[in-house]
Amino acid sequence: MGPDAEDNRWPPWLKPLLRERFFVQCKLHTDSHKSECNMYCLDCINAPLCSLCLAHHKGHRVIQIRRSSYHDVIRVNEIQKYFDISSVQTYIINSAKVVFLNERPQPRPGKGVTNTCEVCERSLLDSFKFCSLGCKIVGTSNNFVKKPKNSPGKKRSLAPATATESEESYSSSSSHGRRNKIRSFTPSTPPPTSANYKTAKRRKGIPHRAPTGGLFIEF
Repeated sequence: MGPDAEDNRWPPWLKPLLRERFFVQCKLHTDSHKSECNMYCLDCINAPLCSLCLAHHKGHRVIQIRRSSYHDVIRVNEIQKYFDISSVQTYIINSAKVVFLNERPQPRPGKGVTNTCEVCERSLLDSFKFCSLGCKIVGTSNNFVKKPKNSPGKKRSLAPATATESEESYSSSSSHGRRNKIRSFTPSTPPPTSANYKTAKRRKGIPHRAPTGGLFIEF
């Protein structure tokens, strides 16, 4: 199967969607307070749209992107009409079932993990293989080599993820960050602000005791 056949496995709008930056100001409606771009037209496959842009996309397949902890998500009832999300873990956020568009780095190793994303190694419930739509694309490609589950020196993720993240809310703040050249399609968590950096710098050298008991779980 060549590169063209590989791309034909997916809808033509999928990879462009995953590469887009959402929650930026619309260049066509800069004077409006409703100019945040959180929509995407699957028929036109162009730049993200704001609510005012929708007047030019009547009758088109338009989906809405939401945000949880600086990561883009989409509701399951919207995306499953156009894309097979089987094997991708779903979450409940604000009473809505969602899937993440791209991987979410989980750098801290943890104990007791029984299942992780086959691409980015984020902890998952046992019935899933991927943490996001982007990881499913990478993990099902012909040239993808799956890492052994128990390879020596492998970094393990945190405790198994829960399927509920109801304490999180959809945020409309824009994100910044680097692109992962191999796996990610969009930037992930933004870098710390200069204010936080200065605070951390002032505290450098102060000894801290290691936590006693319990695991920190980040979603």
